[in-house]
Amino acid sequence: MLKTRVLTALVLLAGFLGAVFFFPFAAWVVLACLVMAIGAWEWGGLIQLDRPSRGGYAAGSFALAFAFSLTFFDNHTGLVIKALPLAALLAVAAVYWCVIAPAWLQAKWKFPGGITGMLIGWLVLLPGSLALVQLHAISPWLLLGAMATVWLADIAAYFCGRAFGRHKLAPGISPGKTWEGALGGLVAVWIYGFFMAAKFGVLTDSPARWLVLAVALCALTGVSIVGDLFESLAKRQAGVKDSGTLLPGHGGVLDRVDSLTATLPLIALAVLFFEGRIAWPW
Repeated sequence: MLKTRVLTALVLLAGFLGAVFFFPFAAWVVLACLVMAIGAWEWGGLIQLDRPSRGGYAAGSFALAFAFSLTFFDNHTGLVIKALPLAALLAVAAVYWCVIAPAWLQAKWKFPGGITGMLIGWLVLLPGSLALVQLHAISPWLLLGAMATVWLADIAAYFCGRAFGRHKLAPGISPGKTWEGALGGLVAVWIYGFFMAAKFGVLTDSPARWLVLAVALCALTGVSIVGDLFESLAKRQAGVKDSGTLLPGHGGVLDRVDSLTATLPLIALAVLFFEGRIAWPW
């Protein structure tokens, strides 16, 4: 199992890096929409849709993501041309992951099926798909940096949890996660974030700005955990270990992007603000 997991990870990484650096805008949009479609197929399984309904949901999800991409982004450069509606959609996702999803996890609400369940799936998947397009159009390195934050948090949380974990974070949802692991992930993200900010001169010597960065990284780490737990709760209620079987040793696509679906929309929204495309509300 470990060998299969490692080989799959290496193939995925090589393919992903090739796509990030060599795909033109149109091909990248298709890839982002395809990820959403596969995620929708798997989400349909979690909310107990039958196979024809899952197929229609996946096809509709691809079409929805593609239509939004063509509407929000320049078809040649990929840069944002409809900043306000894009920001509104990303803001809805931010509220969902920062407020509604934590409440959902706390109450362990049952995931609905049918139209309501499909709409929730779109709320989970569509903003992340658009964030993939937006961040990649600005710079492949920006996208990789954003995703690396989540990957680093996951890796550090896993090893710190294995080494020091004593107190369960969410035993009724994901028994393997611990508070010690979460703290280890946060420390790793802080180190990475401060290093990158200093390296690229993003921040000045103002202590207030460094404090803002620390809080933002803390929030981002917390949201990544919420995204992970949210999918874990959906799988637990569906009675399955993985969201799918597409990736040998790893499960499904949702199993690999659960934290990213929660964090990338927040990062994309912050980028719109820092680019000056959207005015700060204060």
